Amino acid sequence: MTDLRAAVAAQRGRIRADLERLVRIPSVAFEGFDPGPVRESAEATAEILREAGVPDVRLIDVPGGHPAVFGELPAPAGAPTVLLYAHHDVQPAGPEELWSTPPFEPVERDGRLYGRGAADDKSGIAIHAAAIRAFDGRPPVGVKVLVEGEEEATTDNLPRLIRENRDRFAADAVIVADSGNRRTGEPTLTTTLRGVVDCTVEVRTLERPVHSGAYGGGAPDALMALIKALATLQDERGSCAVPGLASMPWAGAEEPEDDFRREAGVLEGVELVGEGPLAERLWTRPAVNVIGIDAPPVHGARNILVDRARAVVSLRLAPTDDPERALDLLVDHLRRAVPWGARFTVTGGDPGRGFACRIDGPAYAVARRALAEAYGRPAVEVGSGGSIPLVPALAEVLPGAEILLMGAMDDRSNIHAQDESVDLAEVERAALAEALLLRYLAG
Repeated sequence: MTDLRAAVAAQRGRIRADLERLVRIPSVAFEGFDPGPVRESAEATAEILREAGVPDVRLIDVPGGHPAVFGELPAPAGAPTVLLYAHHDVQPAGPEELWSTPPFEPVERDGRLYGRGAADDKSGIAIHAAAIRAFDGRPPVGVKVLVEGEEEATTDNLPRLIRENRDRFAADAVIVADSGNRRTGEPTLTTTLRGVVDCTVEVRTLERPVHSGAYGGGAPDALMALIKALATLQDERGSCAVPGLASMPWAGAEEPEDDFRREAGVLEGVELVGEGPLAERLWTRPAVNVIGIDAPPVHGARNILVDRARAVVSLRLAPTDDPERALDLLVDHLRRAVPWGARFTVTGGDPGRGFACRIDGPAYAVARRALAEAYGRPAVEVGSGGSIPLVPALAEVLPGAEILLMGAMDDRSNIHAQDESVDLAEVERAALAEALLLRYLAG
């Protein structure tokens, strides 16, 4: 461990330089954004991996999508092969005036590097490169590196490519560096990911808008009909009220309510929703929310009854629930809940499957050991309320491989929001943990 710790520490400037180089590239893969920076980011990622000691690195042009990066170091005789995953695309920056500094100009403050993608997930690329470099490009296991180019934007393309090219991505274990630690300096393994489905609901009641004075009290308002239907999605405590959805117990670390309230920005005096252990509410039970609604804006509102109204409903699922079945249950519930015989149409979005990792295998055991040694304290287990779309596909394609979710994000990373950041010391510790894990996987 001493040798690897020194090898990673010696890269401190290089790790930061890699991150800064990547953060400067606005690699947003969403429709409507310039695709050029995404390709530039893929090329920069490939160059970083080559410089780390992976000679066989190439871009994978994903049909209909943005390029991924794949590299490979063959396994020494008798050694296992480990697939390392990250993604080089990022969320849009949003309104730049909300950022303390420009989102694509990396800035260090108090040991943290700020910029879009610094944590999610360009830190994962820096971790993988540093872990490989710690062995002078000759790790004791076979290494395959897969860096996705559109994780934030779509789930359509790369999972299909992986299913069609199973041999290329075959591995005995997978390290997904698209997660992080519950708190800064607290080594963490993420063991569950919730699934997700969504749908767009439209309710129609009238041929056209009509005067609320002349017709109100008799003619049905589409917005009120939609509100009534949406209100049935949660019970009086705010728990998901869609019947038939799965839940599962949680046996890992509990989520402290005070910490959660602070991190979520819950206003003083406002109650949390749901019942039971907070960790279960966040990680292993369904949760439903309205994430968008089309209705007349307050500014310029007129005295009319609304003829049609739309909303987007997002449903997070227990890690083991079936998303197609869950979407059917959600749609059936909404259809029954729409009042007054209002016309109801629904369009389903892309379902995302959840994931629960195997925690009794040898790779998981040595991952806990590696994290504890790198951080100087025992590792904890948490779940994630979000999802990583590629992970269920990898679990399907590589049924015998253990999948380990770890990384450098922490409770202050503010991913997907303004002032995203990563603790540079946390990136170094995560790289050391990954290097140790590769050594231990070699036996």
